[in-house]
Amino acid sequence: MLTENDLKGLYVPVITPFDEEYELDVASFYNLTYHLFEDEINGLVVGGTTGESPGLSSDEMALMFTTAQTARQAAAVDVPIIVGTGTNDTMATVKKTEHAAELGADAALVVVPYYNRPSQKGIIEHFRRVAEVGLPVILYEIPHRTGVTLELDTVRSILDLDGVIGMKDSTPSIHLVSELSRLGSKPVLCGDDALLFAALCCGAKGAMSATANMETERFVDLLKDFEEGRITESKQQFEQLSPLIRLLFAEPNPAPLKWMLAQRGLIESDTLRLPMVPVGDSLREHLAKYV
Repeated sequence: MLTENDLKGLYVPVITPFDEEYELDVASFYNLTYHLFEDEINGLVVGGTTGESPGLSSDEMALMFTTAQTARQAAAVDVPIIVGTGTNDTMATVKKTEHAAELGADAALVVVPYYNRPSQKGIIEHFRRVAEVGLPVILYEIPHRTGVTLELDTVRSILDLDGVIGMKDSTPSIHLVSELSRLGSKPVLCGDDALLFAALCCGAKGAMSATANMETERFVDLLKDFEEGRITESKQQFEQLSPLIRLLFAEPNPAPLKWMLAQRGLIESDTLRLPMVPVGDSLREHLAKYV
């Protein structure tokens, strides 16, 4: 199982490929995860937001996990596989986390409960209950999707819980990671690709990057350069990636990313399940420059 000491470097929340009949494309998923494992990532996230988790069944999640395990074995690497288990219902999140533990997951990525807009106390209790399952938990804060923003003291209280090993910070600024670094906390991974370099400078230990489904080697090099003190080189890598990052989030993630992966032949189709829809023609024209 994952520990807080392992939570550094590049973690990739992998997309979920579907065929044109909207069924899980297992062959494409295997192909993509195998390539990710070969590119020396530090961890793989199955069923995160980028993986369109709200539209996946428990059986599909289990199939994806076992497929990722097979790809990991074929790539002959020892890379942790994390499962996204967070929902807006505590008992459902507990059950999904228990299921992930039974499958053999190394940790659970648990988003702050969305839509319900619970109190800060309610959010702490939510994570306390999920952490009691015994599978290591990574707190996932992404307020523009959940509708609620965690206070700094709330984040610290959650990170202090036994079983919570760190967090993915997808807030729209570097304030949170900066404060947590100043105060001393469990590791934080940057979840907003556009803020990656700034977050590293403020104490982030790595990234959980959607963009790294592609250009994976460049993200690996960027993070290694920073960790080994080659800050100028790391910044240059980030600046070269920034135009692509902006385009990949110009429409709701993961639609642009899926289109790019399909164009590069890493998956068969850019199909998404409703309410997600494929990218528009205008954005395709801009993305085509990076194919």
